[in-house]
Amino acid sequence: MKRGRTADPYRDLDVIDSRGPRFNQATIGLLALVSVVTGWWPLLAILALQLAVGLIFGRRYCLPCLAYFELVQPRFGEGPIEDSRPPRFANMVGVVVLGAASVAHAVGVTTLGWALALVVAGLALLAAATGLCAGCEIYRIGARLRGIRSHRLDRVELADFGLTPDGEVVLQFTHPLCSDCRTLEERLRAEGRRVVTVDVSRQPDLARKYGVALVPTAVSVTGTGAVQARLAG
Repeated sequence: MKRGRTADPYRDLDVIDSRGPRFNQATIGLLALVSVVTGWWPLLAILALQLAVGLIFGRRYCLPCLAYFELVQPRFGEGPIEDSRPPRFANMVGVVVLGAASVAHAVGVTTLGWALALVVAGLALLAAATGLCAGCEIYRIGARLRGIRSHRLDRVELADFGLTPDGEVVLQFTHPLCSDCRTLEERLRAEGRRVVTVDVSRQPDLARKYGVALVPTAVSVTGTGAVQARLAG
């Protein structure tokens, strides 16, 4: 592991340096824009294929990922560590839209193909510049909707967490490498709250049972196990 790293980019796959996705988005956005400007649409198919290869075979086979983790991160240091699922979902969306653009060009519907390419370029460059990732936000909204529909976080079984009915407690689903998780836990403890953390890397069964699709997720629970407030996630 390189000096200064807390998360290994090729082994700790459930988290990621938050600067990595932004570097990837900048690369995809710029190359998609190059495709539009030059009129060479096969570049869109190459980008879709590259994203798909990275998703299927891992970050070692994602060229922008390799460039970031081997060239950029060692020079500038590791950024905040975050849940890798939202940017992974965003990459899936990118594969679909870039793939659709490529198919549109292949069958002669060039106007649609370039429109889709511009959508990818615009959203990717926006995410790279501001951190506002449309695909990530879609993932987060979907995760919340799944939680609401399943009602999994209306009530918890205290025994699952080694708790007894003795007053309010905050259950925080976390990951040991997640920067936002540590910040949230420190804030909650500073507020005088009793916090019980659940490491999703060690207890994935509890994350699945309660439909936790994003870390940090935190809920305030009464002494009876009823969830009275969702504090994060």
